[in-house]
Amino acid sequence: MPEPPPSPDPAPIAVTVVLPDGQEVRARLYSWHQTPTGWQGDIGLPSYRNTEEHAVEASEYRVWLDAPGQIRQIPGVDYSAVPVTRLPRPSLVEELLGERRPSGWVMQGLDRGQGVIHAPDCAEAPSRATPLALDRALDLAERAGVRLCSLCGAAQELDPLLRGFADGFDGPRSEFPER
Repeated sequence: MPEPPPSPDPAPIAVTVVLPDGQEVRARLYSWHQTPTGWQGDIGLPSYRNTEEHAVEASEYRVWLDAPGQIRQIPGVDYSAVPVTRLPRPSLVEELLGERRPSGWVMQGLDRGQGVIHAPDCAEAPSRATPLALDRALDLAERAGVRLCSLCGAAQELDPLLRGFADGFDGPRSEFPER
């Protein structure tokens, strides 16, 4: 038995769109999408376009708009058939540990060979710096005049790698008792 044809996409539903100048126009809502900062709607705004035959015809301009700021539902309209795409649920590890720091390191170059190495999300880090891999950050950290930022934790994270883990926790290895 052949498979049934795929069901057509649900018909778009009417919404009110608030334009930048405050005007309100009717538009068509095709779907809702959850983003890290809220919800957006896939909207079709009515417009006109010129054809190759130099005529004018009705058209639709598709755009993503923020809800509820730019999109308003119309009272009495049923929106239950509008497709919804939600963000995937965070894993248990992500829920427990929270958001991860961006990977890599960045160099804040100062005058005369001086510099500071920061985590990319450090408040003191340069905003457009190219992230450095761990090996490159460690090479730079060994240069005279380069220091590690203690504000963002670069010093706490990179120092043990530069000096050895034993030096970072219990003093030099030579001070450990012999077995």
